[in-house]
Amino acid sequence: MKKKKNIAILGSTGSIGTQTLQIVEDYPELFQVEILVANQNIDLLVQQAIKFEPNIVVIGDESKYSELSEALKKYHIKVFAGSKSIEQVVQMDCVDVVVAAMVGFSGLLPTINAIEAHKRVALANKETLVVGGHLITQALQKSRAEIIPVDSEHSAIFQCLVGENPNTIDKLILTASGGPFRGKDIEFLHNVTPQQALKHPNWVMGNKVTIDSASLMNKGLEVIEAHWLFGIPANKIEVIVHPQSVIHSMVEFVDGSLKAQLGEPNMRVPIQYALDFPNRSFSTKNRFSFAENPYLSFEKPDTDVFRNLRIAYDCLKLEGNAPCIMNAANEIAVELFLNNRISFTGISDLIEEALQIVDFVKNPSLDDCLQTDNITRIKSLEISKKINK
Repeated sequence: MKKKKNIAILGSTGSIGTQTLQIVEDYPELFQVEILVANQNIDLLVQQAIKFEPNIVVIGDESKYSELSEALKKYHIKVFAGSKSIEQVVQMDCVDVVVAAMVGFSGLLPTINAIEAHKRVALANKETLVVGGHLITQALQKSRAEIIPVDSEHSAIFQCLVGENPNTIDKLILTASGGPFRGKDIEFLHNVTPQQALKHPNWVMGNKVTIDSASLMNKGLEVIEAHWLFGIPANKIEVIVHPQSVIHSMVEFVDGSLKAQLGEPNMRVPIQYALDFPNRSFSTKNRFSFAENPYLSFEKPDTDVFRNLRIAYDCLKLEGNAPCIMNAANEIAVELFLNNRISFTGISDLIEEALQIVDFVKNPSLDDCLQTDNITRIKSLEISKKINK
């Protein structure tokens, strides 16, 4: 009988985390929840813990420790709190797979620790590679760990490359839906509201990722992530807008042939694939019908209107801590936009100014990345006061 894989889910109350738990529930013979980690959503975390009976739960917000501990006192579940606990539990011997689905910079240190502990990392936190791709690469070279991407685009590329010679790759093609504002001009973007930006046409995601998708920053982050995952330079990574979100991404080879991975626009398949690779578990869900979707279209992204994609390419070419500055500034800018403190176009304005005023470091250490992230967040709040809503 096949041994169950013990899963640690970082970000269990988010979109990826909740879908991962649905897969665990559907395949109890394959997976078992060992650790659940959430940042603040204590009510849902308690519900998940009672249902899946993990060995450990961790709440990132230390102020909620007592409430969580009290809610779970009748159960044989260990309760911890704080970022240090999150960084430590991923290294436990009882864990086989770490689902890294925490949002933003917070996923970097837990992912590095999981790699150092030789775990499989199902990576849904793209910011980890954006901020510290060189650090993750170095850690992987010293470890028996592996990263299986969960982002639909990178999962698609990963699947297209199984069995292929890496030297035959000519180009990676990341597809983008274009978001809710595809075809709009800068004047329109300046006046959009958070409510409009949160209405993605194809995907159901958390607020931060949805705003990033609307600004095309999400695609910019994915370009940098693809560079580190697959060792491909920026000039060999192309973004194409594909509004139907059926082709999740493609690989072009040196002989001119293309391989694409297609499917319904949801995250279940890439999550399940990452958990059980190299196996494919049978599922009757998420079947795509060509007959019902006869029209697939493609167009170039407008990087003059959607500046964040161009900014990301520029930061990848600069390397150093530039992607770290960009990421931290974007996280602050998105939060400010969601709270109606800057405009949608102000997100790009803030990021561009942060890149001008935060010191550039060519070969950043982990401490440099941590310091850059902290300084950029402080500077970004200062910049926001000068940006007109």
